[in-house]
Amino acid sequence: MECRAVALSHRRIAGLALALLGLLLLAQVFALSHRAALSRLEVEAGVSARVRAMALEAELAKQRAVVAILADDALVAEVLANPGETEPVSRKLDRLRDETHGAVIYLLDRTGTALAASNWDAPDSFVGADYSFRRYFTDALRATTAQQFALGTVSHKPGLYLSHSVLRGADVLGVVVVKVEFDALEAAWADGAGATHVTDEEGRVVLSSTPGLRFGAMPAPGKGQLASVAELPSIGWRLTVFAPTAPAQQAAMLATLAVALVLAALAGGAGFVLRGKARAEAREQAERRYRADLEREVALRTQELSTEMGERVAAEARLATLQADLVQANKLAALGQIAAGVAHEVNQPLATIRLLSENARHLLPADAPPDVSGNLGSILRMTDRIGRITTELRSFSRKARGLVEPTSLADAFEASLLLTASRMRSAPVRIIRPEIPPDLRVMAEAVRLEQVLVNLLQNAHEALDGRPDPEIRIAMALADDRVTLTVSDNGPGIAPEVAGQLFIPFATTKEQGVGLGLVIARDIARDFGGSLSADPAVEGQGACFRLELRRA
Repeated sequence: MECRAVALSHRRIAGLALALLGLLLLAQVFALSHRAALSRLEVEAGVSARVRAMALEAELAKQRAVVAILADDALVAEVLANPGETEPVSRKLDRLRDETHGAVIYLLDRTGTALAASNWDAPDSFVGADYSFRRYFTDALRATTAQQFALGTVSHKPGLYLSHSVLRGADVLGVVVVKVEFDALEAAWADGAGATHVTDEEGRVVLSSTPGLRFGAMPAPGKGQLASVAELPSIGWRLTVFAPTAPAQQAAMLATLAVALVLAALAGGAGFVLRGKARAEAREQAERRYRADLEREVALRTQELSTEMGERVAAEARLATLQADLVQANKLAALGQIAAGVAHEVNQPLATIRLLSENARHLLPADAPPDVSGNLGSILRMTDRIGRITTELRSFSRKARGLVEPTSLADAFEASLLLTASRMRSAPVRIIRPEIPPDLRVMAEAVRLEQVLVNLLQNAHEALDGRPDPEIRIAMALADDRVTLTVSDNGPGIAPEVAGQLFIPFATTKEQGVGLGLVIARDIARDFGGSLSADPAVEGQGACFRLELRRA
C-alpha cells in the first residue's frame, strides 16, 4: 500500500515535472518563433520600403529629365525670347505630359507669367496665370533647378513642382515647370500591406497611404507595428513603412500550437528520451526551414531590386534616344522650310529667263541658224519643267489646311512622281503604273496626300538599292465607296522581326532614318477616313503597302 502510494506520488511528481517541462518548452518555442517571425517581418518591411523609395525616386528622375530636356528645346527658347504664337508649344507640352504621366507641364517667362501649358485648352488653363510668388520659380531663376511641394492654386491638389531655368548663354529666358501628383502611388500603397508615409526635411507628412495624415506630424509606430525607413536622397525626404506585427504573433501561435500537438501525441507512448530527441529534431528542422525561407526571400527581393534598376537604366536610355530623335525631326522640318524658300527664290529669275527666251525667239531674223531657234525652244521647255518642280516643292512644303475635300487622285499621283523624279533618275527604276481617270476624286487634302505617296515611293526606291532588276509596281482597285492604291517592289522584303515595328514612332532600320515617315503617313490616311497598312511580311519577296481612301 505504502509502495503504491510512493509510486503514485513519484508518477505525479514525474507527471507534474513533465507538464512543467512541456509548458516551459512551449513558452520557449513561442519566444523563438515570435523572434524569428519578427526578424523575417523586419527584413520584408525593409525591402518593401527600399523598393517603394526606389520607385518614387525613379518617377522623380524621369520628371526631372523631362524639364531638363524642355529647357534645352529650341522651340521653348524661341517662344520665351520672342513671345508670339504659343499654341504649338502648348500642344507639345500636352503630348509630353501624356507620354510621361505628369500632372501638368507649363512654361513661365522671367516675370512668372505662364506663356504655355499642357492644359492650355482646359477651362482651368494655367496660361496667363502669375506664378512669380512660387518658390520653385524664384529659386530656379537663381540656381537653374528647384523644387517645392505645395497645394495647387487652381486644382487645390498637393503635388511636387520640379522646375528648370531656360538659358540662352548666360541669360535666363524663363522657367519650365512640371507638377507631379502622387494619387496613383498613394492608392497603390493603400492596397499594399502596412501603412506608408513620406516626410519632408521638417518631418511633415507630405505623402501617405492614409490621406488624413497628410501635412501633419509623423505619427509614432502604434502598438503592434514595426517601422522601416528608407531615405530619398534626391529630395531630402524619408519614406517610412509601418508593418503590422500581427502576422508574427499569429505565426508564433501556430508554431507553438503545432509543438503542443506534437508533445501531446508523443506523451501517450514515448519516453522522455524519445520526446527529447523529437523535440531537438523538430527545432533543428524549423531553424533550417527558417534559414532557407529567409535566404529565398532575400534572393527574391535582391532579384526584384536588380530588375527595377535595369528597367530604370533602360528608361533613361530610351529617353536619350527620344531626345536625339526629336532633334533630328526638327532638322527635317527646317530642311522643308529651306526647300520652300529656295523654290520661292528660284521662281522670279526663272520667269525672267523664260520671258527673255521667248522674246529672243520672236526677234530672231528669218535667216537665223536653225540651231538657235531649237536651243531657245529647249530653254523654254527646261524652264517649264523647273517651274513645275518648284511649284510642287512650294505646295508640298506649304502648311496643310486640315480640310478634307474631294481631291483629284491623278493630280496628286502625278505630283508625287514629279517630286521623286530626280531620285528615280539617280538610280533608274522601272515603274509600272496604272492609268488613273482624271475625274476620279477621293476625300483627302492634296498636299498631305502627296506627302503619303512620296513617302511610299521613296521607301520602295530605297529598298531597291543594289538590285539588278529594280521595279516598283503601282496598282489601283475601285470598290463602291473606296479606292485602294498598292505600292510594291521586288526588293529584299520586310524581315518578320521588323514588320511589327513599321508603324512605331522612331523605330527604323535605316542608318539615316528617324522612323517617322510611315507613322505620319498612316496618321494622315486615318485623318482622311482611310487606312495605310503593310501586307504580311514574307522575307525575300519584296514589300507591299496598301493605301485605302474614301471615294468622293
